[in-house]
Amino acid sequence: MLIRCWGARGSISVSGKEYLRYGGDTTCIEIRTKDDQIVIIDAGSGIRRLGNRLLAEARTEFAMIFTHAHWDHIMSLPFFKPIYQRETRIAMYGCPFSQESVRGMISRVMAPPNFPVSYDDVVADITYEESCREAFMIGGLKVTPIPISHPNQGMGYRFEEEGKSFVFLTDNELSHRHPGGMTFEDYCAFAKGADLLLHDAEYRPEDYPQTKTWGHSVFTDALRLAFAAGVSRFGLFHHNQDRTDKAVDEMVEECRKSAAGRSLECFAAQQDMEIIL
Repeated sequence: MLIRCWGARGSISVSGKEYLRYGGDTTCIEIRTKDDQIVIIDAGSGIRRLGNRLLAEARTEFAMIFTHAHWDHIMSLPFFKPIYQRETRIAMYGCPFSQESVRGMISRVMAPPNFPVSYDDVVADITYEESCREAFMIGGLKVTPIPISHPNQGMGYRFEEEGKSFVFLTDNELSHRHPGGMTFEDYCAFAKGADLLLHDAEYRPEDYPQTKTWGHSVFTDALRLAFAAGVSRFGLFHHNQDRTDKAVDEMVEECRKSAAGRSLECFAAQQDMEIIL
């Protein structure tokens, strides 16, 4: 299983010399399975570059999974060029929650007055599947959903292939249980023994008095989850839009000091990084 990060920033994309190492694009993760199937998680601003790569590789079939419907996770679907190619075939998975369907959840990004091109003008062959509770298969990749603790709800996922596991829990507030969300113990059980955990780590402890209930975790809470779940590698994700490279480095260093003597690798997700499990 190859995992490629096309965007790890939270809330809004950013640019500037202070964001070069970790990047400024919002959430988009690509998984390539052992049998070379492509799975895309979320359509943040990072999906634009991924689409260009897929066109360059002449790849026309893939799956897309959505964690939730907040703007920074779906905002760049209109700039994903494969959807304007008739030969493209996409299986879309997600839980619509308050929307009427997965299609309804996604298409609103192109609804007037948000975008000049209508979703009805998309010519790719797209199918829609709800993935709210039950595990499902994409080829040989097992995908298990879990509700995240986030305003308006959403889903995290565990991906498993040939004994390797990757848990993705972005936009998940561990110290406040939103309607539909789960407990810390539930997330611990879900991530148990994972080879890789990418978890929302947007805030520092001093941020949290103001940002509690906004749907994101203090990085030390995410680290505590990594410890409790016994994962092998822990990556900070959904970097705050004002968090510079230097400030993210400091958070990583604090995690590594806390993990000293444990068999846990700590890092922060970087745009364009690749991880092989």
